Amino acid sequence: MFNLYDLEQLSQAGISAEQAERQLQNFRTGFPYLPVVAPAVPGKGIRQLDADTQAGLVRLFDQWSGSRIKFVPASGAATRMFKSLLETKTALAKNPDAATGNDSAAFFASLDKFAFYDDLKKTASFKPNDRLAILNALLGEAGMNYSNLPKGLLLFHKYAAGARTALEEHLVEAALYAKNTDNAAHLHFTVSPEHRSKFTGLLEKVQRQYEEQWGVTFEITFSEQKKSTDTLAADAHNQPFRNADNSLLFRPGGHGALLENLNALTEDMVFVKNIDNVVTDALKAETVHWKKVLAGLLLQLREQVYHYIAQIENHPDALQLKEIALFLENAFCITLPDVPEKEYAPLLYAKLNRPLRVCGMVKNEGEPGGGPFIARDADGSLSLQIAESVQLDLDNQEGKKQVNAATHFNPVDLVCSFRDYKGGKFDLLRFRDAATGFISTKSKDGRTLKAQELPGLWNGAMSNWNTVFVEVPLATFNPVKTVLDLLRKEHQNS
Repeated sequence: MFNLYDLEQLSQAGISAEQAERQLQNFRTGFPYLPVVAPAVPGKGIRQLDADTQAGLVRLFDQWSGSRIKFVPASGAATRMFKSLLETKTALAKNPDAATGNDSAAFFASLDKFAFYDDLKKTASFKPNDRLAILNALLGEAGMNYSNLPKGLLLFHKYAAGARTALEEHLVEAALYAKNTDNAAHLHFTVSPEHRSKFTGLLEKVQRQYEEQWGVTFEITFSEQKKSTDTLAADAHNQPFRNADNSLLFRPGGHGALLENLNALTEDMVFVKNIDNVVTDALKAETVHWKKVLAGLLLQLREQVYHYIAQIENHPDALQLKEIALFLENAFCITLPDVPEKEYAPLLYAKLNRPLRVCGMVKNEGEPGGGPFIARDADGSLSLQIAESVQLDLDNQEGKKQVNAATHFNPVDLVCSFRDYKGGKFDLLRFRDAATGFISTKSKDGRTLKAQELPGLWNGAMSNWNTVFVEVPLATFNPVKTVLDLLRKEHQNS
């Protein structure tokens, strides 16, 4: 399958020939659908917390002195955010009088409401009544180059003191809930190599200002997706896709590749949130409140897990084992398969001794993306899983029924613990499900190209974690998927 040049390419990428063979086999066999039993809904899989419970969990978190860090995937370019504007730019280049679609018309009509407007006016190519010149100034390399920059570097929000990028909004958030007892807020951003210097350059300009304003010290680190997490592309016949020079083509492994970056963190608690899900200061209080609620629940559950592990190590009786099994079911929706009596305590131990995540879930109002489900594991257990639509068998009547009955959506709002009961750190790579993944079909040089993504970061990569779903308000979920989202009230200060 692989010649000597291929093997050299694989070696340079840090990918073994065996890994490459497995990837090609995945193209041939495909990935199995997630065996969904039911959607997770309030009362069965999703917790709804009353005001008193929320207040108690916030107090628990506020009194906790352990280390914490905020992990923000921030490597993707903002190209899709400007899809409609890029199409309009192409049309205007051919015909300056071309009609624009509704999205572009709304963009031009509200241009002065965007946080980047003041900087846009200062670009050399900006002309206020020339639509093509405006788009060139905003999107082109000679202007602000927004279509090629990552979202973290784009100006999202206007303030009297000046506009803020998405990265800066994450700094402010971290100061409000991710501050350690030494008054340092730790953040970790995953970035692409070509943009890393731009992130560090921005921080050199603004970090001191935010530290003084919020009375905090920021400890900020960056990492890049490892080349060894790239995956082989395949052709229409599931053979390695080859470039014109006969070399192998590799593609990024998707956000599941960031599991290795996450695995390198050593803090007691990790907050995970996407780069584009931020709001202005006027609306941050609710986000901060619910982050603390989720974190308090994580601490409460982790303490209970440690208690029950200690019981198992002290040779529990049948009644104690039954109590532990009931805890697993009530806390994590885990129901166990029938096993011989001698295997029961070890199975309970294995189910308890895993990484833990508490995930906010919002009511589904039509947003695309994954959602919370109860699924059957390979050993016959039931567990809570976040599933993307491509993991679900929508051609099957029962599968379609389960999806239609789902009530909530995954906004990527996670609080995690990687600590075992002895204080050590779990190796997260041991808890992913290698049998999950995504295959998409694309085109390159006029040929069919199949691309493969690794198990998604909050999907298969966290498949064997203990999981809790909590309903959080829709106000905590404000992603910027298109440039027009910046005109929503959550991103406007007036």
